Amino acid sequence: MSRVRQLWTAMAGALVAVLLLSGCGTQSTGGGGTGGGAQAQAPVAKVHLEPGGGSDVNPATPVKVSVEGGKLDDVALTNGDGKEVDGDLSDDGLSWTSGEQLGYGKTYTWSGEATGTDGKSVPVQGSFTTISPAKQVRATVNPTDHTEVGIAMPISVKFDEAVTDKAAAERQLKVRTSVPVEGAWAWLSDTQVDWRPKEYWPAGTDVEVDADLYGVHYGDGAYGRSDLTTKFKIGRSQIVKADAATHQMVVERDGKQVASYAASYGKDHDPELNTPNGTYIVMQKDPVEIMDNPRYGYTDVKKKWAVRMSNHGEFIHENEENRANLGKVNTSHGCINLSEADAKAYFDTALIGDPIEVSGGVAAMEPRYDVFDWMLDWNQWTQKSAL
Repeated sequence: MSRVRQLWTAMAGALVAVLLLSGCGTQSTGGGGTGGGAQAQAPVAKVHLEPGGGSDVNPATPVKVSVEGGKLDDVALTNGDGKEVDGDLSDDGLSWTSGEQLGYGKTYTWSGEATGTDGKSVPVQGSFTTISPAKQVRATVNPTDHTEVGIAMPISVKFDEAVTDKAAAERQLKVRTSVPVEGAWAWLSDTQVDWRPKEYWPAGTDVEVDADLYGVHYGDGAYGRSDLTTKFKIGRSQIVKADAATHQMVVERDGKQVASYAASYGKDHDPELNTPNGTYIVMQKDPVEIMDNPRYGYTDVKKKWAVRMSNHGEFIHENEENRANLGKVNTSHGCINLSEADAKAYFDTALIGDPIEVSGGVAAMEPRYDVFDWMLDWNQWTQKSAL
């Protein structure tokens, strides 16, 4: 073989070696000539946690896990004591939702896994911590469940501590009625907010109240302790029209007069003893009430069939000792006096929340003695809303 032929043979061999080396290099880094690395592709499933992490999480925050590109196999949320939070996995496997409220000042940990449409699993993992309030404020609601009340009865939510952020609390209060009723919330103090209709309730109305106050920040580090609910019913329409000028007390039921009783009201000449004008409600009923007023010389006086209408001290009750003045002269210390028979007859028909409209007196009741909701006109009432 000539030297030229030998040279070309050597050069051809070298070129084949280079091409083979180049081909082997491509296969080792790309896997099938794709040009990429040999690394496995990331799982397609993506898990979303609510809340996903952090501290000072509000325990009223919605708690949920969802997945894209796959399905959840199992999910658990446990507190620091290892107790699992109740929850439900959706039928389609796309979400898990908590079935109970979280607690204040606790750390929760997510666990579980999801499987993607590519068959690869991904973990459900993470943790978060809920807020620790400086104060947990208790609230109560009235009327209570399954009660029947009169057509002037307000809904009252009372708090154990003053509420600074009244708007935050009021936003969480909802009233539902079986028939349309216009009404509004009004803050009567830093610890009390009432809802009343613009006009008296329609008789027979069913009422439901939701006060979703758990987790609500009232300001200054104070938070709502729990949610509240109540369901009650408005009874028949009964209105007392008490006219001090005529010395009569008329009872109207469902728009018709059903009784008129001879009465004696507070002394007209003494503003301290007058029965003040205004719309009151029946607040309490007691077969016997013990009355004390040392300023006017009496203590431990028992009167029958007492219906409280104001925390200022006014009642409708029997006063046989004042029988001679009933229907003629106003001689009481502010209460509405009736005969024993008439007081008993009225007592038996009265519902908590019935309106008592007093007129004919020489002065009006100041709107500061519980319950004074109806002492305010509608414009004054709506001005007391925090919203």
